[in-house]
Order: sequence, then C-alpha cells, then structure tokens
Amino acid sequence: MSRTSRNSPHGHLHTTELSRRGLLRTAGGLGAAVALGSAFAATSADAAPGTFTHPGMLHNAGDINRAKVRVAAGDDPWLSGWNKLTANSHSQSTWTPRATATIIRGGTGENYSLLFNDIAAAYQNALRWKVGGTEANAQCAAKILNAWATTLTTVTGNADRFLAAGIYGWQFANAAELMRDYSAFDLGAFQEMMTKVFYPLNNQFLTGHNDACITNYWANWDLCNMASILAIGILNNDGAKYDQAVTYFKSGAGNGSIAHAVPFLYSNVDGYDLGQWQESGRDQGHTVMGMGQMGAICEMAWNQGEDLYSYDGRRFMKGAQYVAKYNLGSDVPFTTYTWGTGQSCAQQSQTVVSSASRGQVRPVWAQLHYHYGRRLLLDDKYISQMCFSVAPEGGGGDYGTTSGGFDQLGFGTLMYAK
Repeated sequence: MSRTSRNSPHGHLHTTELSRRGLLRTAGGLGAAVALGSAFAATSADAAPGTFTHPGMLHNAGDINRAKVRVAAGDDPWLSGWNKLTANSHSQSTWTPRATATIIRGGTGENYSLLFNDIAAAYQNALRWKVGGTEANAQCAAKILNAWATTLTTVTGNADRFLAAGIYGWQFANAAELMRDYSAFDLGAFQEMMTKVFYPLNNQFLTGHNDACITNYWANWDLCNMASILAIGILNNDGAKYDQAVTYFKSGAGNGSIAHAVPFLYSNVDGYDLGQWQESGRDQGHTVMGMGQMGAICEMAWNQGEDLYSYDGRRFMKGAQYVAKYNLGSDVPFTTYTWGTGQSCAQQSQTVVSSASRGQVRPVWAQLHYHYGRRLLLDDKYISQMCFSVAPEGGGGDYGTTSGGFDQLGFGTLMYAK
C-alpha cells in the first residue's frame, strides 16, 4: 500500500513506498533488504512488528557478535574502540550506583548528573560484558539498573524535566535491552519503572509541548522524547508506543518530525544534496546533538525492520551531510528560519547559520557513516569525513563532565564499524 505523507516545506507531496519490513518479507532476508535499501524510499505507515527483535535497539545480535569477534582478533578499528571503552572510568565493574527517588533537571536542587553518570556506567558495563564476556561487568550493570528500577519514582524540574525524561529514557532503556536476558537483572521491575516514570512525561511533551506554541521547542526536545517512547515500546514489547514514536517521526506537528527537523532542502551543492537542520541557526553543539538523537531513533527502528533512515527521500541523510559539511569548516547554504515562540507564537527569525560551538566533537557520526556509507554503499562524503576525524569514538565521560557529554551513549567505532 502506498500512502502520501504530509506536505513538505517545499510544497511537494512525497509518495511513500515499501517499508524495510516489507522488503524483508518479500525479498527474503536482510541481505536482500540491504541490497535494495538505496532503491527504496521507506516507508509506509506499518504497524509495529508482530514480534519484536531482541536485542533490538542501538545494537542487534549481529553488531554484538561482530564486535566480539573483531576485538578478540585484535582488529582495528574495533580494538581501538574497545580500548576507548575499557579506559573509561564509567565502564569499570567497581562503579557504585547512586540511585535516588527524585531526579531534578532545571530549577532548584538539580541532581540529574547522578542519573546520566549511572546510565553511562550501566551501558558501558553492559557493553563490556556483551563484547568481552566479563561477568563482573554484567553484575555491575545489573546492580545499577536494579537500584534505579526500585528507587526512582519522579523526574521533575522546570521545562528541562522533559529533556531529562527523553534523553535518559531512551538511554536507560538501551542499557536494559543489553541486559534483558541476564538472570540477576529484574527486567519486570525496570519495565514498570520506565512505564510509570519516563513514558508519562514523554507522552505529555509530544502531545502538549508544555502548553507552548507548537514551534517553540527545538527539534531535540521532540527527538529525545520520541526516542524514549520508541525504546520503551521495544523494551516492553509494546506495539502502541512503538507506533506512536514512528508516526510522530513521520508526521508529528512539532519540530522533531522529519520535515520540520530538516525544513529546507538543497539539491546538488558541489555534487551533494543537503538539508538545513532546524537548529543550525542556533548553535552547532545542539545541531550535532540532533544527529545523535535522530540517529538513535533511526537505528532502533532499523533493528525492528523499519527504515526511517531513508524516509522521505533520505531526508535525514541530507540533513546530516549539511551539518557535517559545516562543522568540517566548509560553507553551506542557509534559508532564513522563522518560528513562533512562547505561548503567543511571537515570531523570531534566524538569517545565518550559527558558528557558535562549530566543530564540536560528539560521538554520533560512526553510526551514520556505517549505515549510509557501508550498509547502503552511498557516497556520504561529509558524514564519512566527520566520522573518521573523530574516531575512535568514546562515550559518556570522554567528552567533559556536563550533560552535553552524556547526550549520546557513544562507542560507535566499536559497535558499528563494518
């Protein structure tokens, strides 16, 4: 079934085509789907998969096995990525969780660094166990996840509470997904905590946007909350939540949906198609952050059989090429971006691409390059250059102590190199 999506900012209707899941069914497997991937602009508005794949968020079983085999063989770049992981203080099996009942981000009494540091530790210890087989790391990851599952009851603060619920929601679920079959991990308690503590805030933001003008919040606010809902859907085998996130990616009213996150397209700029990212006139730190948030959504959906990476004529790839090109030091076109703010939708405009924090390093590029450049064999010149200029990628703890260094889980060189 072919459907038409909402109008793009350029007034064109985009006809959607076969989904990756449909390709898997009709073409007889992943190899065929990958071979066909570049020929199809996914996807139709499928329902959630009948059976969820586990592990099936940022890493599937094949990713984990490849890293395990390559590291054991001493092959680069996997070994360099592994060494980056094992050198990180958060990946040590001696990490002690600091679970607390109430997490506050924004306003008085902020303590959310407790949460993002523990999530990084849970994820990194889980990776060390999956790739290196070390039981002590598995025990540590389970201990962290169990402590929070039985302690955390509230995420609060000013509007930033929605950022905390989004970013730390999808990251937490990813750590749990890696540990879901480990006997000492209480998956049921963790699933319940995600449903009761994180999902209500994620849902509240996407449906109400904190009672603000629909365009008031930057793309990342929508993206992290979409990612959390998607991850909770996968973790809990909850098709309704999975569908909610995918539908919002394709046609949501806020700035995180694909046509709003990449509002302007440019054809054949020095031989490449580019897409202006919604936050490009704001600063580059948040713009690069967007590559990680949307990248997480696309990779999690991909591992469940849904190709959002290629949706709407590979619109995300065009946006990522634009962001990479500018942050590598080259010029990019810019169309004046105007949006409504506050509750009254008072208009503001940006007339130039922002050079603030230009070239900031975040571990978001390996995932994008190894998808577009290696899975699909596309010419992703700027993404590729950015990927290799910041390799090997680290994770939380390798990029400073503030929240920006923990907005992405990282270690893409280890887990995505192909």
